[in-house]
Amino acid sequence: MQHMGIFEKYGVRVLGTSVRTLELSEDRELFANALKDINIPVAESIAVTTLDDALAAADQIGYPIIVRAAFALGGLGSGFANNPEELQNLASKSLTLSPQILVEKSLKGWKEAEYEVVRDASDNCITVCNMENFDPLGVHTGDSIVVSPSQTFSDEEYHMLRSAAIKIVRHLGVVGECNVQYALQPDGLDYRVIEVNARLSRSSALASKATGYPLAYTAAKIGLGHTLPELPNAVTKTTTANFEPSLDYIVTKMPRWDLAKFQNVKRDIGSSMKSVGEVMAIGRTFEESFQKAARMVDPKWNGFQGDQFDDLDDTLKNPTDRRWLAVGQAMFHEGYSVDKLHDLTKIDKWFLYKLKNIVDCTKEMQEIGSLFGLKKELITSAKKMGFSDKQIAAAVNSTEDEVRARRLSFGIRPWVKKIDTLAAEFPADTNYLYTTYNASTHDVTFDDHGVLVLGSGVYRIGSSVEFDWCAVNATLSLNKLGKKTVMINYNPETYSTDFDVADRLYFEELSYERVMDIYDLESASGVVVSVGGQLPQNIALKLQETGKAKVLGTDPHDIDKAEDRHKFSSILDDIGVDQPAWKELTSLKEAEEFADSVGYPVLVRPSYVLSGAAMTVIKSQAELAEKLTAAANVSPDHPVVISQYIEGAKEIDVDAVGSNGQLLIHAVSEHVENAGVHSGDATLILPPVDLDQTTMDRIKDIAERVAKAWKITGPFNMQIIKAENPNGGEPALKVIECNLRASRSFPFSSKVLGTNFIDVATKALVGKEVPEPVDPMAVKRDYLAIKVPQFSWTRLAGADPYLGVEMSSTGEMACFGRDKIEAYWAAMQSTMNFRMPEPGEGLLFGGEFTDELSEIVRQLAPLKYKLFAANETTKAALESAVEGASVEVIDFPVEDKKALREVFAKNDIRGVFNLAHSRAKSLVDEDYVMRRNAVDFGVPLFLEPKTAVLFATCMNQKLPRQEGSIPSEVRRWSEFIGGKPL
Repeated sequence: MQHMGIFEKYGVRVLGTSVRTLELSEDRELFANALKDINIPVAESIAVTTLDDALAAADQIGYPIIVRAAFALGGLGSGFANNPEELQNLASKSLTLSPQILVEKSLKGWKEAEYEVVRDASDNCITVCNMENFDPLGVHTGDSIVVSPSQTFSDEEYHMLRSAAIKIVRHLGVVGECNVQYALQPDGLDYRVIEVNARLSRSSALASKATGYPLAYTAAKIGLGHTLPELPNAVTKTTTANFEPSLDYIVTKMPRWDLAKFQNVKRDIGSSMKSVGEVMAIGRTFEESFQKAARMVDPKWNGFQGDQFDDLDDTLKNPTDRRWLAVGQAMFHEGYSVDKLHDLTKIDKWFLYKLKNIVDCTKEMQEIGSLFGLKKELITSAKKMGFSDKQIAAAVNSTEDEVRARRLSFGIRPWVKKIDTLAAEFPADTNYLYTTYNASTHDVTFDDHGVLVLGSGVYRIGSSVEFDWCAVNATLSLNKLGKKTVMINYNPETYSTDFDVADRLYFEELSYERVMDIYDLESASGVVVSVGGQLPQNIALKLQETGKAKVLGTDPHDIDKAEDRHKFSSILDDIGVDQPAWKELTSLKEAEEFADSVGYPVLVRPSYVLSGAAMTVIKSQAELAEKLTAAANVSPDHPVVISQYIEGAKEIDVDAVGSNGQLLIHAVSEHVENAGVHSGDATLILPPVDLDQTTMDRIKDIAERVAKAWKITGPFNMQIIKAENPNGGEPALKVIECNLRASRSFPFSSKVLGTNFIDVATKALVGKEVPEPVDPMAVKRDYLAIKVPQFSWTRLAGADPYLGVEMSSTGEMACFGRDKIEAYWAAMQSTMNFRMPEPGEGLLFGGEFTDELSEIVRQLAPLKYKLFAANETTKAALESAVEGASVEVIDFPVEDKKALREVFAKNDIRGVFNLAHSRAKSLVDEDYVMRRNAVDFGVPLFLEPKTAVLFATCMNQKLPRQEGSIPSEVRRWSEFIGGKPL
């Protein structure tokens, strides 16, 4: 915008760090030169803008090299190359995402560290936090396990890097917050600056939560002209922002990946980030902190442990998303020494010796073999190393409840400590708390008897910022109702873990053990389990039954009746609500008989797999046999649930709130896509435009019946499919799912309809100020909103961009409009790196021929696009279906990426429509190659029939009818956000 003159034109003043400083830090060449001016070492590098220049630069520097993209977040477009062929593939992709790349000498295997620095306009400058990566250089810091403060640096190394960071920030002229990343030689004092982010970065959230120093708040105040000495420390309230934080604890950040959800995805992790979330665990020892983090990432892990690997040594040598489990496997089960592990992984021996302490403690308990053989000292020692009750139980063949009882009989309980940024040197008034067994006193008293609100945990595919919004709004509503609140969550990226949201913040695990520890300590008046997604729901029944906690809202027994498929279905039958036919089966023969009775396709879900993972649509008996023998191993121990799958049905989402079984409020959103695309990947329209009043009335009736049958108090969500009735008459409305908790779409419904659904739900949960029932869907509105998904295909090398019953998206955005064309047009252009195909450019078509594909061509034909197909069949079908359409068949090499890129460039292909009916069976499948390379070449990809038609309709109505007539400002901005040079 600065280059386009927009700031100057409208008199916009940039506060804090100048645009020039941002350019110095983001433009790789300017950055390297600026640091050379002050004798700060950077890795040898050359900035280039073309593929040929990249190859020449690599020859000059010498392989191995790393490619970094300028003006990119999360290492997007970066990677390592050991030879010209690897560089060619990598640089081709990088240059579609950014106008400039840096070819740099690889320092793989060095230590990696970060410093967060704050500076004001008066040149007061402090380092707020230093962080050390558990993984050596080569893994993006967002994909690394990170500890703070650094553990393996000598005092000399620590201060050398601190001094350099302050020198850099002053030289660049940063005013506000800045992040400096280093590579440090493992066995010497040599170092290199990797990059400087003269802005708040992903690490800034972690640093803020790790130290209790609010970086964004302080940077904003500095931008407004304040100085550090005059700003109070917002956490301690007793010191100024000019104090460098001092920590008497250690935090471990561990990333969360969901790579197993994607077909063909490469599971290696490197310089381009793939994780979708992260956790932060606080402890007094590395062992305690690390084990907490492992459980936070996924409750299926008990702590530090192993897992099975096809090639253990290869996984240790070449990092993947399961690397720490490979270290655990090597230590627990394969007898690898610390030296051998260090040689394979280059992980510092200090970390490996600490992990060995956990292994040794586990083996000591296993050798004793019984719970009553464990003495108080050993249980205490295990708890100080971060062992959970469940983990101890596994070591001695006991149960979590028995271990808890024995632990409490010894008086072994966690202590509550404050994060005060001052290492307890000065008095501090802070509500930011954690628990540890490495202490002897509490830092707080427990007089409030507040309501516990269980947060959403780690961001992952399926549970993200939407549930954080729900948890925060529930907390704010409780405060307005005069209730003291206690938030439990462990995600450093969330608003709920800001210290000023709840009266007390516990940065802690969301396990039964930890929640009950805090519930008992606080003598809490109740616990809210319905606003944090599935994680709190999974422990709700145990909290009530075993822990005797007061769960607010819908009774956990009723929650169980919605989670258990048998109970759920029988209740729907009792209240006269329709559902697709389904059965739980224990043999292939039974499965085949059921599928024959309802007709293919069917939906298969192995019942022992959690979170709806591994759901598959099966279209034939042969496919069913292949799925059940290979994937599920069907038996009485491993039953599968098979449901009728209704093709071509419309899916409808209902968000609602009940109070003692009465429906208080509800919202009805319709999916653009047909049923079969996961609701988290679907495009939602609210209020709906294609549902008549009779259907809306029937949906409300279903919601009222469900609320009454499950005696719902609080939020709930239903998914309903609308299908043609084969016998004629009214279309069928079938409930396919009901969650007795807040849903991913609650913020969307609340913001579009102007009523905070969570506020209503919270009032119902505590029975105070409960509003009278209202029907916001009866209000006629002159607007609607459309929510569209954001996918991370560009970061997931090899993954097949295909939508199905398992969720793939990692984010979403919504836009308003007077009609669905206007709203969808705005929403699509809000997605990351979206560049509108302009008239005169090429569009490529593929997948199965459908009515939708010909409708797309009908809409686009008047716009003078050049139309291409990868085969004669698609060409012939399109030309015969659309009068006057001219489609050219292009060469389509499926095994030569370089040649395919040249084909895309030669034909100026700027959009791809690929409407395939099923996932690819191989890596040389034409449709897979088309979809994958559209993503890799930075070309918009449309792969679902209904949304593709909607977008083509938008283009028809919104774009001019001749080539090159898009206004120049729009085109330049479109090119800029698409990663093209201005």
